[in-house]
Amino acid sequence: MLEIINAAPVASAIFAITLVLSLLAFYNEDLYHRMLLQPYDVYRGKRVYTVITSGLIHKDWGHLFFNMLSFFFFAFPLEINYIGHWQFGVLYVVSLILSDMPSVVKHKDDIWYRSLGASGAISAVIFSFILFNPLTKLYIMFIPIGIYAIIFGVLYLIYSAYASKNSHDAINHDAHFFGAISGIVITIILNHQAINIFLQQLGIGG
Repeated sequence: MLEIINAAPVASAIFAITLVLSLLAFYNEDLYHRMLLQPYDVYRGKRVYTVITSGLIHKDWGHLFFNMLSFFFFAFPLEINYIGHWQFGVLYVVSLILSDMPSVVKHKDDIWYRSLGASGAISAVIFSFILFNPLTKLYIMFIPIGIYAIIFGVLYLIYSAYASKNSHDAINHDAHFFGAISGIVITIILNHQAINIFLQQLGIGG
């Protein structure tokens, strides 16, 4: 465990902070509501900090488990093997903020709308990982067949875009979509070789 913390200090810190704050929010209703993203307020310059704090808490145990499991499998290798420490921190925090902006604009007049969870930033981490490993096979829960990461990525974007317009569930699909896009763009800005690595992995270019 200590080796992992030393190798990926930023991912380890984010993982620990998210776990602790999520657990505290489960049992402290006041903390939970103070950290929630409410676009109506943020758009009017109030509680702007919640574009970050809302990504550090989760709705329930299932929500927390799934997000932290995804974070564990993608964030640590990304920081250790591909982009480095401060770059990972920038990727995570900036994508967390950017993934919330479309929701702030879209729901600016909906006083009852709330959003929370790290899904936007984790989508960014996953898509950053895909840039470096497009042909890695990903295994999704309850599906025994591996899917190439690049195919998963395309299907994920298509579904998120569709669900954003047509789904009536409580999931913030906009955060998923724009988090993924943010992850790609920020990774390329931080590491210009990411495009070449991506193409080489696909057998395109020299």
